[in-house]
Amino acid sequence: MTKLEYRFTNDTLCKMLFVRYQDFLKRFVAQIIHVQLESIGEFFITNPEIPPDFTDEKFCRLDINMTVDGERVGLEVQVANEGDYPERSLYYWAREYSSALGEGKKYSDLPRTIIISILGFKLFSCAEFHSEFQPLEVTRHTPLTDKQVLHYFELPKLPEITSVDDELNFWLSLFKAETEEELEKIKGLGAPVMEQVIEAYRKITATDEFKELERLRSRARHNEASALNHARLEGQREEREKWQKTIAEKDAENESLRAQIAELKTHLGEQ
Repeated sequence: MTKLEYRFTNDTLCKMLFVRYQDFLKRFVAQIIHVQLESIGEFFITNPEIPPDFTDEKFCRLDINMTVDGERVGLEVQVANEGDYPERSLYYWAREYSSALGEGKKYSDLPRTIIISILGFKLFSCAEFHSEFQPLEVTRHTPLTDKQVLHYFELPKLPEITSVDDELNFWLSLFKAETEEELEKIKGLGAPVMEQVIEAYRKITATDEFKELERLRSRARHNEASALNHARLEGQREEREKWQKTIAEKDAENESLRAQIAELKTHLGEQ
């Protein structure tokens, strides 16, 4: 098996692919929000650029934000489980939703906001690979609003493709693929759009622009990992010093008590 040098979950690749080939992104999003591709009138990416300083920014993620027929849609790809993704995805939603309130606008003018999360790990204990959340009353299950939608796709739970018509599974299988053989298998299943996407993937990953961005991005990831490790070691050092100080204080307190006890015994002996 030949491992892919760059997986579709690579944030630089994902951003460049969907910005340069926006028709692919449009098809993918249509599958997720359950609308006919032909029915989408307005579609554009609101943050198509890759920030010039992103390669030097620690903890930076390259997300894709869109407007689809007046609704706000955000696509996030998260490979590693850092333990806080539900809170993080809720923050992403709140950021997108609140930023749409322009000066002089009413709260009722805020658009429906959808966050799509592609996850390289298991997040929920259920068997389903797709979970959709909206705010509901806890006993009556009455919707509070339709303006908050959170989609989570857990790639480790993704089933094998059983139908050529299951385009969403095709798309997610691309994100899940780790080897050249898996890509070729997807390509050979007979979905024309997948062949086009894989060809676009190969074109982008062969460009000098992508390779340079990925080299710089790799350095930023290394710096991020080093910063996190340093913070962890620093925290351990501070905790160790704290306990050493506590132990020293307790030893001094015990020594004082022993001296008081000895003095008391001497005093009682003299009596």
